[in-house]
Formats: sequence, C-alpha cells, structure tokens
Amino acid sequence: MDSFTLLANGFAVAMQPLNLLYALVGVTLGTAVGVLPGIGPALTVALLLPVTYKLDPAGSLIMFAGIYYGGMYGGSTTSILLNTPGESSSIVTALEGNKMARAGRGGPALATAAIGSFVAGLIATMALALIAPTIVKFALSFGPAEYFALMILAFMTVSAAFGDSTLRGLTALFIGLALGLVGIDLQTGQARLAFGIPDLLDGVEVTTLAVALFAIGESLSVAASHRYGQEKIEAVKGSVWMNREDWSRSWKPWLRGTFIGFPIGAMPAGGAEIGTFLSYSVEKQLAKKPEEFGKGAIEGVAGPEAANNASAAGTLVPLLTLGLPTSATAAIMLAGFQQFGLQPGPLLFANNPQIVWGLIASLLVANFMLLVLNLPLVGLWVRLLSIPRHWLYAGILVFATLGTIGANPSTFELGMLLAFGILGYVLRRFGYPIAPVVVGLILGPMAEQQLRRALAISQGDPTVLVHSPIAVILLILAVCAVVVPLIMRARGKGKILAALAASED
Repeated sequence: MDSFTLLANGFAVAMQPLNLLYALVGVTLGTAVGVLPGIGPALTVALLLPVTYKLDPAGSLIMFAGIYYGGMYGGSTTSILLNTPGESSSIVTALEGNKMARAGRGGPALATAAIGSFVAGLIATMALALIAPTIVKFALSFGPAEYFALMILAFMTVSAAFGDSTLRGLTALFIGLALGLVGIDLQTGQARLAFGIPDLLDGVEVTTLAVALFAIGESLSVAASHRYGQEKIEAVKGSVWMNREDWSRSWKPWLRGTFIGFPIGAMPAGGAEIGTFLSYSVEKQLAKKPEEFGKGAIEGVAGPEAANNASAAGTLVPLLTLGLPTSATAAIMLAGFQQFGLQPGPLLFANNPQIVWGLIASLLVANFMLLVLNLPLVGLWVRLLSIPRHWLYAGILVFATLGTIGANPSTFELGMLLAFGILGYVLRRFGYPIAPVVVGLILGPMAEQQLRRALAISQGDPTVLVHSPIAVILLILAVCAVVVPLIMRARGKGKILAALAASED
C-alpha cells in the first residue's frame, strides 16, 4: 500500500470519538504548558506516563503527540506578550514578537504565529507520511551489527545534541546505561546490581525515572533558585487578526520556515533552536523592509514559528522509523512507547501499522484543533501566566507522586522517585542534560542485546561490527553527530547573542 492509503487507514483510527478526545486533551494541555515558562511538553508527557499506564496505547500516544505540537504553538504566546519564551525554541520569536506587542500589534503577531504553525505542521506532517515508508523499507534489512551501530548513533545523538557540553551529555548517558544494567540479565538469568532487593530484579522502571527527573527534579530546581517573580504582560490591543499587508508579508516566510525547520528537526543538530534562528536570519536577509527588524518585523515572527512547528514533525521521522530521539520530548515519547511494550522502528510499522499511522493522521487533526484553540482563546492562555509559580510546582509534585503510586503502589517505588528526583536536581544544578539518562536506560539493554547477538554469530570476532557498509555509515554518522552540533551550536549561539544585543539597542 502507498502512503496515502496507509494515511487514510490512519484517519480511520484518529477519527474515532475517543481518540479525538485524546487529541483534544493533548493539544489543550500542550498549549497550556507551552504558555507557562519553564513547563515544557517533555515534563508534561513525563507526568502523564504513569496516568496513562492502563489506557489504550493508540489514544495515549495520540495525546502525547498532541502535547508536543501544542507546546510548540503555546510557547509563542509567552514570547510575544511576556518576552519570556515558554519554550527554548521560541527564543527567536521574542525578538520581533514582543516589539510588535509593545507597538500595539500583539494580535497580528499571535495570528501569524498560529497560522504559520498550522501551515508548517500540515506540510511537515505530510512530508513525514511520505518519507517514513521509504526509511522503514531500508531499515528492515538491518541485522544485529546494523542495529548496534544504530544504537551507537542514538547515544551520540542525545549526548551531543542536548545540553551545552558533549562531555556532560556523555556523562548523563552513562548514568542511564548503568541504570539499564540493573535487573536480571535476559540471556544468562543472573541478577545484576540488584543488591538483593527484589523490587530491582525487574530493573529500573522507565516511568518512575522519567517522572522523577523531569517533574520532581525541575520542581526542586525552581524551589532552590527562587524563580517566582511575575513579569509585565503586554495587553493584546485591537484586532487579533492580520490585514492584507500582514498576509502578503507572512506567507512566504511560513513556507521558507517549514522547509528549514523540518530537516533540522530530523537531524541531531541541537534541537529546534537552530532552525528558528536560521529562519530568522534568512527572513532578515530577504526582507523588503530590513530596517524593521529589531523594531517588530512580522517576518521575524512568521518564519521562526513555522520552522519551530515543522521541526516537531521532523523530530518524529527518526523517532518513529528508527527509534532515534532528537529532542527531550521525543525521548519521553520513546519511554511512552516502551510503557506499552512497543519499540519505535521499522518493526513498529510492520507489526502495529494501525497505531503508527493513526498517530501520524492524528497530527493533522491536532493541527486543525490548535488553530481553533489558539486565536479565539488567547485571553484564556494569557490568564494562565498569572498562576503563582509556587502553586504550579506544588501541584506538579502532588500529581507526580499520585501518578507513580497509581501505576506502581510500592513504598520502594516512592523512594526511587525521590532519589531520582534529587538526581535530576543535581544534574540540573551542574548543567547536565536530563534526556540522555532516560535514553540510556531505554536503549542500553537493547544495544547490549544486539551486540551480544552479533558477537555470538561471529563467534566472538569484533570486526563483524564493521563488516556491513550500513553499519560503517551509521558509525560515521555517530561521529558526525558529535562534531556537527558542536560547530552549529557555537555558530548559532554567537549569532543569537549578536541578535539579542542588536535588539536591545
């Protein structure tokens, strides 16, 4: 079957009333957490992992994807009205969006951000549907050596792309790999690192680790840094719509941003921030009125917001087809798949096509929902910014604890939640990324299994790992995954700092 037939079958799943409800809940929650500074989609999906433990896998994953897309939409509201990005990928939007809001044009800024996100999400999701089957056909030829090389690529990707230091990323990864060794070895039946504790024989629970690191760790970090202050919110004056000139100046940046953001999201290049800045830089160079940049140019909102949302669909390409997460939210979604006994990759398309194509189709549905939710309800999203920060994080702590108890009612599991929460705080305190720990726990045992299979087939000859051209290419890409983000991050940061300095003048 071709992609369009498979996508039509996916719509049959996505349009079921219960799945539509899951999608609506997801995009609503995602928009809300995108608006709130410091509360990202990764944290929200992590909080919902234990809650959705016994729910329908397709509906839960559709809700997680809706949260991801909604978070990308919602971050622009805070950037434009508060000059405080709700998401790191919305930093560039604040450069021009807040200037427009101060000039009384907050409405058109919000409109071009919402419509640009819709256009980008629509095109990028269709690109995902067309590209995914080709990658899957290629990946079905993988053997143990190729899969091991793919895992190495995943490890290098998350270590280099997340955080500001590759060394710290690798350190966080090895913490996750060490946690992945805990429990019974599936090939020998021997207990490893269980220290005689029966609760550890099944290994460390991915859900507990994700909730602890993202929710508990973030709450402790906020409490320790006293980040409670409320900032001035720019009121939305006039019409929340665009005039003819705004439309004519926005549609080309929407398209350009889409085609910049989608491939950047699919690569281990340091996240959507790079794509949004590249889009901003392109729009500044192509603008008919470059003198407006730094004073509230609508192109500087339209392009980066389109690139931001397109990168979300781009992130799902390696996640769904190869099991490679290239963002923190993708890493938590990987844990969500694992929670239901599903492994993203080529076999997911072969064994569970109704789930994966239902998920892709639901992204198109979510885009329409987000367009309807964002503009008419902008007043509601702005009111969320007035929630006292200490109430918000106290609620997160309670929700995380109750969710963990509901999924696994054990005193020992609560102790693990607290211990990993403290670990998450310590990692944040010293600038270590969180996502590599989760990825190491999930993919570590799989990488070990594929390595041992490859060595067993070759009777212990390690050169079997580089006999296949595909394995060699993947290992070379793993090296590039370390080097390229270092270069792009250095260049991107320098340009962003220069742009911020120019906007303050």
